[in-house]
Amino acid sequence: MTERLTIGEFSRITHLSIRALRRYHEQELLVPAEVDPATGYRYYALGQVRPALTIRRFRELDLPLADLRRYLQAEGADETPSRGAGQEIVATHLRRLEDRLGRTQRAVRALREILDPDTERMVGLETLPPRHVLAVSLDVSADADLSWYGRAMNDLDSAVTGRPVAPPGGRYAHSLFTEGHGHATVYLPAEPPAPPGAPDTVRELRLPRRAAAVATHPGPHDDLDLTYAAVGTYAAQNGLRPGPLVEEIYLVGPRDTDEPERWRTLVAWLLAPGSPSPPGQGQVAERGAGRFPDRPGHYVRSPGQSRGRSQEAGVSPARSRHCDRAGPTDRARKSGH
Repeated sequence: MTERLTIGEFSRITHLSIRALRRYHEQELLVPAEVDPATGYRYYALGQVRPALTIRRFRELDLPLADLRRYLQAEGADETPSRGAGQEIVATHLRRLEDRLGRTQRAVRALREILDPDTERMVGLETLPPRHVLAVSLDVSADADLSWYGRAMNDLDSAVTGRPVAPPGGRYAHSLFTEGHGHATVYLPAEPPAPPGAPDTVRELRLPRRAAAVATHPGPHDDLDLTYAAVGTYAAQNGLRPGPLVEEIYLVGPRDTDEPERWRTLVAWLLAPGSPSPPGQGQVAERGAGRFPDRPGHYVRSPGQSRGRSQEAGVSPARSRHCDRAGPTDRARKSGH
């Protein structure tokens, strides 16, 4: 039996259309074993069946063309290191696919929650106690990427020896989310003074006692906008005037567990002076359901929904994947740690 196959015969064996085979040739993904110089007819070898099917699967899985070419070159090499490089290309893309699948599944769960008229998230009116912290404050410009959070956390880590005495957090101007720029403060609880040699960006700060509508967000931050919607709706329904800041406290995050489903983030909708306050420090004054308004799209916008892909996905300043603390993901999943 001949191993030289016409393009039609090769198409029947692989179930790849003749048009697709011609395109693979033009893209230098699958070059025929032989091209007749007189007629231009393409001929393939049986040994090309498996690579052809591999290319098809990778294209169905959206592996970029440049990566696919590098993979095919590596797999066609005899050297072991080259083949290892090819496997690393595959592993990297599979991680991207798994991450995309996880985001899709979480988006579906969030949509189901939004569309369920009985959905509610528990919201409380509480007083957050005063606390000494080390902090990095900055004004985030509209054209800034989300790496500012990672730099701030790195500076704080270098200033705090040992594990912080309490979870880290961030205080963010509402304009950071509604306009895409504004003031931000990232902090780690620590007793003053700042140690010698601490970065110049780190300063001592005393957080005041502050009243807030609060809710604890479970799991990854893809749907943190639902928790913001709940606390914002609760405050509006009860006539509680918002202050200029919101606060997030990262109770459990990547530093504590490598399982995002176990993350816990306290979202505090800080209230303006003169708003009703809880009766005692840290005491729950009221605990109720933050229901979504009847019309989709009328709930409070989540952090970052105004700018950029990560922001459109509901990624707050403290959870973009641009920081490997992923506590602000696009390595996109900052929990603030």
